[in-house]
Amino acid sequence: MAIKGSDIYPGQRIKIPAFVLLGLSGVLFAIYCTVTLRADKFAHLAMSLVFLCAALSNLWDNRLSLKLGTNALSIAIGSGLVGAVLYQSWQPPTGLYLGFAPFIVALGMMGLASGVQALGQYQVELVTLFCLGVPKLLLKILPDISPLTAQFSTYLLWYSGFSVQLTDNVIRLPDGAVRVVPSCSGLNLITYMLAITAIFLLMFPLPITAKIWAPFVAVMLGFFINGIRVALLALLSTKNNPALFDYWHSNEGALLFVMLTVVLFGLFCWWIVRQTELNLPK
Repeated sequence: MAIKGSDIYPGQRIKIPAFVLLGLSGVLFAIYCTVTLRADKFAHLAMSLVFLCAALSNLWDNRLSLKLGTNALSIAIGSGLVGAVLYQSWQPPTGLYLGFAPFIVALGMMGLASGVQALGQYQVELVTLFCLGVPKLLLKILPDISPLTAQFSTYLLWYSGFSVQLTDNVIRLPDGAVRVVPSCSGLNLITYMLAITAIFLLMFPLPITAKIWAPFVAVMLGFFINGIRVALLALLSTKNNPALFDYWHSNEGALLFVMLTVVLFGLFCWWIVRQTELNLPK
């Protein structure tokens, strides 16, 4: 539809049909999935789905109270944000793009739906999607924990009865060895688990003890599960089966450990919420 000159004023409301917004959102989501898979980031895509489901769940709960209707300025800003993400999708994907593209697209779509001045009603959803990109920023400043991961995995193998030695982050077994590099240290998984914890604490009112335990459990789960994966890779290096080792070392194999970590933390969160409800005064 044509926009009249009077439409440029913030007070003029323009309602974009819901099916247009939903269709555009679906197309953008499909493009994001394609770019992520093209970058071979299966684990990141799985995490993205967790964050998107959390944001959509909260959006659905509040759907009846949302104020819809935008203006020409907000349409221009929203279209610019969406267009920038679309343009970047044609470039080689970077970690920051994959992390913050959903947040930027959400800003643009919410501007198209409700206007820039009404973004406050989407604050939970926006914080949720912003948290998806935070690990990409943290990884640039956090110290390398690969020596600690190598020590932990070595201890797991030693306590399990294997003859194992650790030298300069290299876990050596009689017939094989693996080097624990920063990308395999588990720091990436730990930062994602902290981001999920932030969403959990944002969406559920919990006592202070639960707020302290939740991030601690998230970090420990991420570190422990990744340590098991590294120990498994060390064992597989002793087998004459490179294909099996390559699979568990690939992003596809890592995805299973990521999913296990998220499921275990989800069970912990369910238990905390359940205990909080039981302790509420009748």
